[in-house]
Amino acid sequence: MKQTRIMSLIEATANVVVGYVLAIATQIVVFPWFGIETGLAEHLTIGLAFVGASLVRGYALRRLFEAIRMRNSE
Repeated sequence: MKQTRIMSLIEATANVVVGYVLAIATQIVVFPWFGIETGLAEHLTIGLAFVGASLVRGYALRRLFEAIRMRNSE
């Protein structure tokens, strides 16, 4: 069954949201190891800086692999 574009977008969005939460938690733990002291607002802002790129990347890769899958199934 072919994955629709909207389902690709939903999948990519879920991936980014989970990644964002994991990134924030990781930053909170890892930054102090390197002497980087920031507050929660800075952690959230740093994480948001990468959300758009991650969403576009995830969606584009999903569509690429879906196109490859559909081409190979023909």
